[in-house]
Amino acid sequence: MWSYERRLQFPVNIKNPNAKLAQAIMSQYGGPDGEMGASMRYLSQRYATPYREVAGVLTDIGTEELAHLEMVAAIVHQLTRNLSMEEIEKCGFAPYYTDHTVGIWPQAAGGIPFNACEFQSKGDVITDLFEDMAAEQKARTTYDNILRLIDDPDVCEPIKFLRQREVVHFQRFGEALRITQDRLNEKNFYAFNPGFDTVADCGCNN
Repeated sequence: MWSYERRLQFPVNIKNPNAKLAQAIMSQYGGPDGEMGASMRYLSQRYATPYREVAGVLTDIGTEELAHLEMVAAIVHQLTRNLSMEEIEKCGFAPYYTDHTVGIWPQAAGGIPFNACEFQSKGDVITDLFEDMAAEQKARTTYDNILRLIDDPDVCEPIKFLRQREVVHFQRFGEALRITQDRLNEKNFYAFNPGFDTVADCGCNN
């Protein structure tokens, strides 16, 4: 079980609404490299790892991604609250407003809905960890792009915090990968299919 604290991991207090900016940041809620996919990825992958320490890392980070999902939702909510219809139309927010008013709904910045096919749970611990490291870098890049678009310090500070956590997660997954590789035969990266490790065994010379 998890213990839930009724506060954000990092405070979000945005004074100036900005629907155009909300559309960009929304991608980290339900976009291809967003927090929803990250939490589902790690909390699903943890069941396949044979090592408790690695499962613990996946559980810790997957849980934290849920907190980040909450932060991104708070940012988008505060950027879109109390908007006039004129502001909604001027910022190009009308298509989203038509379907969701100003409710929070998972989609990419380009309007593509969240899709679970955007992440993997492969069942091979090395494959999964390499994907996880790449996912954290893609999320970090997305936050970099968002920071280039904004100058409001009320928005910048929580986004910077989220970006920094992506860097930390990348490092922790790197540590988990080293733990995994140390425990496997150094010559056998395909630990669960040792017959595939040599050309002769797979019949590739025929």
